[in-house]
Amino acid sequence: MTKTKWVLDPTHSEVNFKIKHLMITNVTGSFTKFSADAETDADDFTTAKINFSADVSSVSTNNEQRDGHLQSADFFDVAQFPQIKFESIKFEKGASEHFLLKGYLTIKDVTKEVSMDVECGGIAKDPWGNVKAGFSIAGKINRKDFGLSWNAALETGGVMVSEEVKINAEIQMVKQA
Repeated sequence: MTKTKWVLDPTHSEVNFKIKHLMITNVTGSFTKFSADAETDADDFTTAKINFSADVSSVSTNNEQRDGHLQSADFFDVAQFPQIKFESIKFEKGASEHFLLKGYLTIKDVTKEVSMDVECGGIAKDPWGNVKAGFSIAGKINRKDFGLSWNAALETGGVMVSEEVKINAEIQMVKQA
């Protein structure tokens, strides 16, 4: 079977996260520099071998002070661990255009198996002849599982930052000739 290579279209992709702050609202952040590639049998993404990495120094929550704290040793420790990485191990077809993506996520020096829900938006050709595939990805991780354990107790009870992090991504891949 013919192997097909796909690369990220960064101008039509985004990687976001949400985390509870003060246990009353969500703070949204993103990574502005990331890359991904996939190799499939023809256009069959259930056969995909997917690699993703995000540049931790590109974390953005629209607050420079908070972004600096996230890059510090209290959280991502960008000086020692500049990349977050994901490597797929399985892309299972579910109902309709829904899939379950399983793989190894590495944050700092911790690698854990995670699962993400994926909705395939389909494959289309753009006006310039490029074949593209689109995916909406959603999942959750426990940040403490990856050594991101900084927190502060609140005088009203609870903590400043929840352990659960919601991940959402819109990814567009471009088929390579």
